[in-house]
Amino acid sequence: MKLEPKPDNPCFGCGGANPRGMRLSFEQDDARQRIVGRFCLGEEYQGGSGFLHGGIIALLLDEAMGKASRFHGEHAVTADLRVEYKRPIRVNTEIVVEGFVTRREGRQLYHRGEIRNGVGDLLASGDGRFVVIDREKYRVR
Repeated sequence: MKLEPKPDNPCFGCGGANPRGMRLSFEQDDARQRIVGRFCLGEEYQGGSGFLHGGIIALLLDEAMGKASRFHGEHAVTADLRVEYKRPIRVNTEIVVEGFVTRREGRQLYHRGEIRNGVGDLLASGDGRFVVIDREKYRVR
């Protein structure tokens, strides 16, 4: 299932309503229980010397892991995020970002994210803890 940016979502990463946002699209792979995104990000996302900015790498992992909450049937927000930068990621190079569930403890959802290059080398990984929320309670009015 394709997860396209929603036109009314102002999220910087995956929303369609943010004119400065990235408008990231993902696939929901139900058979593998993975959220998958394929991207080739340009120079506007670099930190320096032709490599992706560390914050952008963290954002990609957070987006993929956050969407893995769909496999729980829940809406959750990031409570904790840890990123390990293994190798520099060049701009204008195709990467694959995946997010998946590792475990659940009540309202606490634990997910993992990975970024790989076209030949499968692990470039960055992350672990996130997400907290299930009541969307109606936190809806912007």
